[in-house]
Amino acid sequence: MRLVLNSVASTALGIALVSISTHAFTQSAFSRGTFLSSRHHDVSIPFSHTELHAKAKKKKAPLVSNVDFDAFDDDEPMSKKDLIDAQKAEAKAAKKKEAEAAAATDEEGPVAGKKDRNAAAMKALKDMERAEAQMANKPKEDVDEFGMPKAKLSKKEMKEAKKKEEKDAKKKAAKDAKMAKRAADGDDEEAEAEVGGFSDSILANGDAEANATTKEEKKKTITLEERIRKERPPPRVRVMESAQPNFSSLRLENIGITFRDQEVLKDVTWGVQTGDRIGLVGHNGAGKTTQLKIMNGEMEPTTGDVVKSKKDLRVAMLRQEFVDELLPDRTLLEEFMSVFEEENQILEDLREAETQLEKMTGADPDVMQEVLDRMQKLQANAENKDVYALESRAKKTMNLMGFEDDEEDYLVAMFSGGWKMRIGLGKVLLKDPNILLLDEPTNHLDLESVEWLESFLRQQNIPMIIVSHDREFLDRVCNKIVDAEGGSCTEYDGNYSRFLELKKSRMDSWNAAYNSQEKKIREERKWIQKFKLKQPQATKQRTAQLEKLVKSDDYVKKPPFVGKPFKFRFPDAPRLSPEVADIKGVSHSYGNGVNRLFEDTDLFIEKGDRIAVLGPNGSGKSTLLRLLTGREEPDEGTAAIVGQNIVMKYFEQNQADALDLSKTVIDTVQGSSNGQSYNELRALLGQFLFKGDAVEKKVENLSGGEKARLSLCCMMLEPANLLILDEPTNHLDIPAKEMLEEALQHFEGSIIVVSHDRYFISRAATTIVAVEDKKLIKYQGDYKFYTDKSKFLKKKLEERAVKGVERIGSAPVIDLEAMQIETKKKNFGGAKTAGQVTRKNKGIKNAKRNGIQ
Repeated sequence: MRLVLNSVASTALGIALVSISTHAFTQSAFSRGTFLSSRHHDVSIPFSHTELHAKAKKKKAPLVSNVDFDAFDDDEPMSKKDLIDAQKAEAKAAKKKEAEAAAATDEEGPVAGKKDRNAAAMKALKDMERAEAQMANKPKEDVDEFGMPKAKLSKKEMKEAKKKEEKDAKKKAAKDAKMAKRAADGDDEEAEAEVGGFSDSILANGDAEANATTKEEKKKTITLEERIRKERPPPRVRVMESAQPNFSSLRLENIGITFRDQEVLKDVTWGVQTGDRIGLVGHNGAGKTTQLKIMNGEMEPTTGDVVKSKKDLRVAMLRQEFVDELLPDRTLLEEFMSVFEEENQILEDLREAETQLEKMTGADPDVMQEVLDRMQKLQANAENKDVYALESRAKKTMNLMGFEDDEEDYLVAMFSGGWKMRIGLGKVLLKDPNILLLDEPTNHLDLESVEWLESFLRQQNIPMIIVSHDREFLDRVCNKIVDAEGGSCTEYDGNYSRFLELKKSRMDSWNAAYNSQEKKIREERKWIQKFKLKQPQATKQRTAQLEKLVKSDDYVKKPPFVGKPFKFRFPDAPRLSPEVADIKGVSHSYGNGVNRLFEDTDLFIEKGDRIAVLGPNGSGKSTLLRLLTGREEPDEGTAAIVGQNIVMKYFEQNQADALDLSKTVIDTVQGSSNGQSYNELRALLGQFLFKGDAVEKKVENLSGGEKARLSLCCMMLEPANLLILDEPTNHLDIPAKEMLEEALQHFEGSIIVVSHDRYFISRAATTIVAVEDKKLIKYQGDYKFYTDKSKFLKKKLEERAVKGVERIGSAPVIDLEAMQIETKKKNFGGAKTAGQVTRKNKGIKNAKRNGIQ
């Protein structure tokens, strides 16, 4: 029995010692103190693993029996000095108790000593169980991650711990904000992984590559337009705080336009105000029409502000395609009156109420009273809007546009392109605008109509913005020029001639500054490359300075580069007979003989003729082309194509109506191609302003001007030996016109063209046919020869010439037959050096090698 008790006591003592040692080791690893405190008595035992192990070897009385968990107090933290003193006192008391226990054991004998040791072991086990139960009931904040009581810290240590917690909290908040922003940008998976605490090592396993691919695809799907909209504030329309009563202003501030991944405008800032007549110039695609649409409220910019002088500012716009808005079956007066939609509706409602009232004989008085009340309200609205004076306003504007009183009942279809422009302008002015926007107003206008429009606009006090490629028109009308180039706009004071001078000076200074800067940068990089091994510290500093300069605002960006003009050639023309077309005794009129255009006129067109038909608006130029092509039949005489093997291509002003609306731009062009490569087709489309994603647009979504350009592009791809062109340059900018001029100069067939662009005619035509007194007069010479015949016309053109722009000269003479012979000589024999002896002794060496003397 004694042996069993001894064995049990020894086992209990071992368990106690192991538990205490583990407790002491854990406390020393995760706490700053070496003492364990409890909430009961004032006895503390040092849990030093080394001391316990040594005393266990000496087989002294177990220290577990001296543990009293009621001696520890958690409320008052002890300093290091107090801890040391307490440790010494506990060690001294422990030694004293050990000595007393040893003496008692010697006196009582071995049996008593063994009994006391067993009892002490059992007591230690019970104390440990009680201590563990107390620790389990303590709050989690009072114990560490291993379940042990946290050591008490001094005030200084508590202060440092508090600072660390605040710092960690700030870092966590910043990280959470960053993750939230990434999640908003579409990178949700990456944000969730970081917020959730996933490490790179976890993502490096099975699905890491798939996750990375998904994130890259998401980033690719975010377009430049979407990113800019998220990073920058949304666009706004603001009103000036204080503006004078008769002052009108409209301004763009930091306007940006981005279509998917194509940035058209970037931080554009300029405006128009009372007294300004601004010419907005630039190549097609520079965003001129887009800016007009923003000012007119038709389009919202990607970023930036539109600033108005007042909330109810009235803006009116004459579009390029204003002809498409006219209804041919309306009378002239009805077309002018169609501007007043709301007022016309009031008059229509009044007429319906009057008709209803007339039919209500013997009807219910209450119903009749309702109709009378409605008529009274409509009458009040009509008086407020002054609807009964609308017709007089329309007639007054018609007279202002140059129409006669007896023409108000003429159908719109009876007027020519120039007079239709006057109809469109008159409708715009009837809206009583504060700001006037004109997009290519000189299209379809002859010289007389252009001069009338110039005089009319100069007399107006309305601030206006004009988009036009007619440099003479801009020079005589505008007092300020805004140049749209490279996605930005630059303002110049003065007319177009002054603009050319100022821009040349600005570009010269820009190029000089850029070249000087690049020269210094090259020298600096050369020095860095030379001394990077000998003076590494100096080269490092100078490299940093160079990088800082490139990133700073002082760095001069590269000026816009104007590349070589694009050249295009029509497909080879089939062989053409000497005679092409013949007009004999033609008389033609419209309106039952009221508008007589031609009277017993003749014209013969032969091979090699490059004819430009000239005449005022309404003289019958387009009608002449329709008679030649068989679209119309003359009242008297004959007009027909008489040559053999004639392959004709006719471009008319409404040519776009023949396009297939369901096809895309690139599909339409490829359908008309004649062996041209895809790159050649894209280059040609680029000249006609179809770039990037624009080639994938459906034809049905194109504007009238875009359809006209596409039609002309398709016509240039198809082989022909007779080209009949009616106003082909209306929707083209200057580079596109020059490309068309050069292509027509190298065309091998015959050409008949109608155009009001005098410079284009001077470059493309070698024969002039003028409509004079209902006759067709043929001048065997170019446009300069024609103007020399009329002193009045020559003087007028000299007065209109723009300083800094090339004057109208003689048409270039190109010998196409000589060019063909030269081309054949170059191509004959294959290689360019086929007919040349490059090694004179080659035959001698071969003869010697073969043994021939």
